Amino acid sequence: MRRGAGSSTAERGTALYALSAEGLALAGGLAAALEADVYAPERLADAGAIPFASVSGLLAQTFARYSRHVFIGATGIAVRAIAPHLRGKTQDPAVAVLDMRARFAISLVSGHAGGANALARQLARLTGAVAVITTGTDVCGLPGVDGLAAAKGMAVANSQAVKAVSAALLEGRCVQLYDPEGRLLGGPGGQDAGCGLFMPTAPQDWNPEAPGVWCHWRAGGVHAQTFRVYPRCLCLGLGCRKGVEQGEILAHVAQVFAQQALAQESIGRVGTATIKQDDPGLCAAAKALGPEVVFFEPEALAEVEAAGQSETVRRRAGTGSVCEAAALLLSGADELLVAKTKTSRVTCAVALQTNAARHGETA
Repeated sequence: MRRGAGSSTAERGTALYALSAEGLALAGGLAAALEADVYAPERLADAGAIPFASVSGLLAQTFARYSRHVFIGATGIAVRAIAPHLRGKTQDPAVAVLDMRARFAISLVSGHAGGANALARQLARLTGAVAVITTGTDVCGLPGVDGLAAAKGMAVANSQAVKAVSAALLEGRCVQLYDPEGRLLGGPGGQDAGCGLFMPTAPQDWNPEAPGVWCHWRAGGVHAQTFRVYPRCLCLGLGCRKGVEQGEILAHVAQVFAQQALAQESIGRVGTATIKQDDPGLCAAAKALGPEVVFFEPEALAEVEAAGQSETVRRRAGTGSVCEAAALLLSGADELLVAKTKTSRVTCAVALQTNAARHGETA
């Protein structure tokens, strides 16, 4: 039996900023479809809107709170409001602007990675506006690898390399690709990748001086012009003695992943036993390691025959296996990628998530 997540990463929602009475009426019609909070100036705010005194003051509070922002009004107002809060394309939320007559829906900031291009297109579908997308690869009908990674919930590293990759595509140069399982682009080996825009390349043939995209759950591809993408497909089972601090758990996991050449960025789910729900060290470590944390009842863990068993663990937790059983339950796999490794106080195991588990078919 799956108990459920103790912590998970979810969308932080959408903020709609209506800057005029006409814009407020438009925002009211969009709020439900976007599942958005509506903000309006104090002089205009009605019972359905949250009043604000100044846009700049409001953005200081809301910019990091929401994953998507829509300004209904002039682009210049939006630019000035968000400018002090911009940090980088991989950190900034999506920002779009919709004019108050809903003629144009403009992707303003974080078009690919943050999802502003998709947001502008969504606004266009809802209102009949023309979506204004100025990202170079979109204009030329080319794939934006950072946008694809974001859409598939993948973690990324060396995001600045996207510029080199996009420039090469715009110039008509073929970009090297390591995506042997076809998780980002196309089928296994990446042979379907981008209609010939990418060249499937093995690690031993990789040119570190040329633009490239590296997509795998194993560590590698650490080069200045290589955009690295990590599918969230590793399931980590954790166990520990009572009172172990977060740092000790994280240190053990980091050591195991380094020894096994696994990418910690590919951890998608972390599992343990329900008896650890009130353990501050383990809960903090699990939250830091993965976007989803699941606590399993001892009975569910005890039913996993493929997991190693320990009578000592059984006496303490009500099941002979915690970390191995949790990893297998989360992944839907029949065998472990990394069997239980332990210190005197911490254990962990890793399994590769199956397609069935990825689609929510685990028990």
